[in-house]
Amino acid sequence: MTRDLIDVQYPEVDSSQSIAAAKITKSSVTAANGIGIKKAFANKNNTLLVCVENNDDAATYITFKSGNAYPNAMLGDLKVDLLAETLNVFQIQDASRFENKDGSLNIDFASGFDGKIFAVAKSTAING
Repeated sequence: MTRDLIDVQYPEVDSSQSIAAAKITKSSVTAANGIGIKKAFANKNNTLLVCVENNDDAATYITFKSGNAYPNAMLGDLKVDLLAETLNVFQIQDASRFENKDGSLNIDFASGFDGKIFAVAKSTAING
């Protein structure tokens, strides 16, 4: 399967390091391709948020695919439900379960999924 790839988006933090703002770009999902989030865990501070917009008037699901970088991948894939016509936000707490050797995260979608996706994280840099 050739996945459609997206980047993690990093909000711009103000000089006080107290407020962050970002212009978010949403990517359309082609369910048959799935999504790969490039360098999903580069932040390494558990701030990755995967946001999935379900535009359909019916509930559906996505599957976070187990990775190949760490032993926790043995826990397997994780299928999660999406409510109809909602924006669903997921924070990955166990990166080692899902991280691939290249740092990416793969997500599969139910057949016929209609929606968009984006990923945001806090930068680990001192100034932004």
